[in-house]
Amino acid sequence: MNNKSLILAVDMYGCPNRCRHCWIGHMPNTQMDQDADVWIVNYFKPFFHKITYYSWLREPDFCNDYRERWRRDTQISVNAKPERFELASFWRLVRDPDYVLFLKETSVKRVQLTFFGMEEMTDQYVGRKGAFQELLKATDILIANQIAPRWQAFINEENKDQIVQLMDLMNTLQLKARCASFGENFEFFVHCGSCDGENRKLYNIRIEKDHIPEKIRPYYLDYNKTVTEQECCELLKEDTSHVIYHNKEQIVLYVSNTFDVYFHFTHMTEAWKIGNLKDTSPEEMVRKITEEDTDALNAAKNITIKTLVERYGNIHSKKTFFIEDYKSYLLNCFLEESVKPV
Repeated sequence: MNNKSLILAVDMYGCPNRCRHCWIGHMPNTQMDQDADVWIVNYFKPFFHKITYYSWLREPDFCNDYRERWRRDTQISVNAKPERFELASFWRLVRDPDYVLFLKETSVKRVQLTFFGMEEMTDQYVGRKGAFQELLKATDILIANQIAPRWQAFINEENKDQIVQLMDLMNTLQLKARCASFGENFEFFVHCGSCDGENRKLYNIRIEKDHIPEKIRPYYLDYNKTVTEQECCELLKEDTSHVIYHNKEQIVLYVSNTFDVYFHFTHMTEAWKIGNLKDTSPEEMVRKITEEDTDALNAAKNITIKTLVERYGNIHSKKTFFIEDYKSYLLNCFLEESVKPV
């Protein structure tokens, strides 16, 4: 029996959005069989004392019977209980009047909503016309029910001026005062996201650090820890260690709607796949999980960060990164080139 707890996030229902920043990546919306949840938990049950089950990976509550679904997630978890965090479906918030009541029933105090600028830009990045207006309506619904919205904005070279406009809109709507009226804080934060998944495709418009508007910088997530790509290269150019991820107290697994299994370290590509639940024995799957045996992690052991910088770093780039995100970006550049799909 493994003494680490296991968290399973399963893409049972899909997602109504196709966000251009999504680090998980885009997958078809194929609904899994209703009994897939119990089958997946039972697959791992002999090996883990504690299993927390989530029936969503991309969009929470993207099913009509979300109350029963939440009850079932709780019921089939083993010696554990799933949490709500700050996540909810803004798609459902504006379509189902009972949904916000469900959020209150589950003691949700705040909900994160993601913007990419003003109306046209946000609609374009979410992948649905009307998404921006839905986000504003969701904001009003949450506040009316004493749940604080938390606005997150992704910034790049294409939308940087619109993020300033979004901040002005936040002030016009008096969101801080409205949340304070029921004892909660309104939060607004900005960042450019990690450079993997769909966001990896936006590398060319990743914002340069000097181009982040002054007005935005106090709201930029850990701004004082950001570095340019040029600075990353300088800091890492003699680093002979490797980009190796490890599970700690918890093992978090993502399960696609085709039963492929991945660690939560980065995006869900073939190199990062641990295996498939349908064609891999539980014993072999758990061995690979425990030993962290994937093509990506094995390949990472054979190349130093110094070599990654030499091959894939751009010493002239002023694009904004956190140093750990940059290491992940370099490793995935290498994997795209060296680990070919079977």
